[in-house]
Amino acid sequence: MDRLKLSHIDEELDSSEVAALCFLCLGIVNRKRMEGIKDAKQLFLRLEENGLLDDGAFLAELLHTIRRADLLSLLETDSRRPEETDARPTLSPYRVMLYRIYEDMTTENFEKMKFLLSSKLGRRQIEASDTALDLFVEMEKADLLSPTKLKDMHAVLKEFDQQLALTVKHYMDDSESSSEVNNGSQDVTFHRFYSSFEGERIYSDAQPNRQPSSVANEMEYYDLNHNPRGLCVVINNEKFLGEELKDRGGTQEDANVLQSVFSRLGFTVVVHNNLTAGSIQSELTELGKKDFLDHDALVVCVLSHGEKGCVFGTDEKKVKLRELTSPFTSKNAPTLAGKPKLFFIQACQGGSYQEGAVPCPPRPGEEEVREPSLEEDAGPVHGETVAWDADFLMGMATVPECKSFRNTSTGSIYIQELCRQLMKYAKSEEKDDILSVLTRVNREVGKGEYLSHKQMPEPKYTLTKKLVLKYV
Repeated sequence: MDRLKLSHIDEELDSSEVAALCFLCLGIVNRKRMEGIKDAKQLFLRLEENGLLDDGAFLAELLHTIRRADLLSLLETDSRRPEETDARPTLSPYRVMLYRIYEDMTTENFEKMKFLLSSKLGRRQIEASDTALDLFVEMEKADLLSPTKLKDMHAVLKEFDQQLALTVKHYMDDSESSSEVNNGSQDVTFHRFYSSFEGERIYSDAQPNRQPSSVANEMEYYDLNHNPRGLCVVINNEKFLGEELKDRGGTQEDANVLQSVFSRLGFTVVVHNNLTAGSIQSELTELGKKDFLDHDALVVCVLSHGEKGCVFGTDEKKVKLRELTSPFTSKNAPTLAGKPKLFFIQACQGGSYQEGAVPCPPRPGEEEVREPSLEEDAGPVHGETVAWDADFLMGMATVPECKSFRNTSTGSIYIQELCRQLMKYAKSEEKDDILSVLTRVNREVGKGEYLSHKQMPEPKYTLTKKLVLKYV
């Protein structure tokens, strides 16, 4: 990035703002490398070392977070766009939450907080903390504060500022709801990148897992009677061998949560790491030859870089989306005929960015939803045969031509929200099918802004029945 622009930004930032930027970068830049930074120029060098100043998008997010939007104009003249936004980190919601607390904390309350923590932190640590951000760092070093350890912080804030305590409580509720996905096996926490959750009812995991018993309903729902339900294959590409595509930091978080969620949904999960294009094709071709007689469904998840209509192997060669699904058509895998085949693709599908717009209100008299008329070719298909391409669902992280986003610490926007929604409705008494779940994923992902841009997932399907996934 242009050094002259960085120098101008440095001149505009005071020491407290530089300290705030350093705090927000912890976890993205190694903590030791952040020590001793006195001005923005030194911080920019650290960011540059980590490839975070290639296009100015990450710096723009930092400036926006500390409310220095007036400096964004210095970045807008840089016409270069990120080569691969999917591989670019975004700020930790945990750190942004702590920064907002720091912003809203009065000097008097800061002194109260130091006093209340004096029994847990040493005198030297307390005296070295000139701001709440310093105190938060000392609490992290003492293992009193982390994305999954917020009870001490919440208890202290409740003593003098209920509103700040509520900020932490909302974050804790969101994180606890999401981290249930890991079933206690890992200390991985989902982070909400966008709006807060609405209230949700929680039910026992022992909820009976029976499909509707009437003849009409049996025809409407896919059968899920076997245990395990089938295979869930995850292709997780993180390390790329060429020079064009960057490594995909954070993808392991996606692989972990997919493994956890689909295991609880009754699938046998197999993870393949870092496959070339040829290996992806050969693995799926061999899988398609398997006898699926005792399987109810198949799930394939691909986490990689991509372009329109394809994903990349680690050798930077393309695999067309059609090549992912072809081995599993009823022609090539007859024992999967009439069974749901789910594909979830976390990859960019182009180089464009999605932007937002305010919805236009309906004109007078158009408020009612009209039932669409059906043409003849929309009628039911009669007979006992199954179309070769029937019973597929492909969940894309983004629409064609556009980029998708991923946090290098906490995983991708799409996969994390997908798993959160699957988890939520797997233990609900509601019988929401997979298309309803994906509609909610679209809505939640579409609400957010990522590096000042939008993302809209896109499900495509030829499912012929409803698929309801519940915990086994």
